[in-house]
Amino acid sequence: MTATAIPTAAEKRRAFAAQIRGGHFITAPGIYDMISARVADRMGFDCLYMTGFGTVASLLGLPDAGLATYSQMVERVERFAQGTRTPFVADADTGYGGLLNVAHTVRGYEAAGAAGIQLEDQEFPKKCGHTPGRRVIAMADMVRKIQVAADARSDPDFLIVARTDARSALGLPEALRRAEAYRRAGADILFVESPESEAEMETIGGRLDAPLLANMVEGGATPMLSPDRLREIGYRMAIYPGCGFMAATAALAGIYGALRANGTTNGAHTPLYPFREMTGLMGFEDVWAFERKWAEPGA
Repeated sequence: MTATAIPTAAEKRRAFAAQIRGGHFITAPGIYDMISARVADRMGFDCLYMTGFGTVASLLGLPDAGLATYSQMVERVERFAQGTRTPFVADADTGYGGLLNVAHTVRGYEAAGAAGIQLEDQEFPKKCGHTPGRRVIAMADMVRKIQVAADARSDPDFLIVARTDARSALGLPEALRRAEAYRRAGADILFVESPESEAEMETIGGRLDAPLLANMVEGGATPMLSPDRLREIGYRMAIYPGCGFMAATAALAGIYGALRANGTTNGAHTPLYPFREMTGLMGFEDVWAFERKWAEPGA
């Protein structure tokens, strides 16, 4: 993949914003490192999703519990943007601090090339969604964060996803009240985390007048609904943040287990991505073309 094949950040933001504003349903797989990003980028998705869980796990080997810094995360945003043609929304946790930090984070993620940013109303340090013990800040404080985020962006096509984790701690009515307030504050997409039944998801879709995001976590608290059903009850976007890293972890456990047991990978049942295709995925053709162009005469 050459740099000239990648649209500009503004072009990717414009494409993503047009899909959201036009009512197009978007399915976004989670990306967490450059291998997952390159694989997903080849699949023809309309959007990708930079998962906080997977990014922190792959970068630090630690839980998604507020341990990664802004600098570490924005560096990943930039790498993903430089290496993919597809727009992506990037998880920014709580904005990495107070209002000044939120403004800095929004400007940094936008400059790094994301098409949208996700901010949540958890207390710092945050915890991964679909895990216990999450607590939220006062609604008024999150409203101010969303207002600051909307004011800080330079491109109106850089969309703000406002996530509330109030459902788990305070109940669905409070989560809905917060989501409505975040929409009035300037959020473009609303994300009510961890509804626990299809009926709750129907209530969310019927109550909130905004593009809605559903978090489809295999084994999580929320029912795994089909795209048609999500669209029917009012959702505009579904993210699948964990499918990539959970599949990769299962494959690693399988192939490493076979190697440990047998001393070889010959005959292992775990599928392997063909080596020749792997070199293509990583862009070795460009390296070889460069070497042919600049080979020493007579070498």
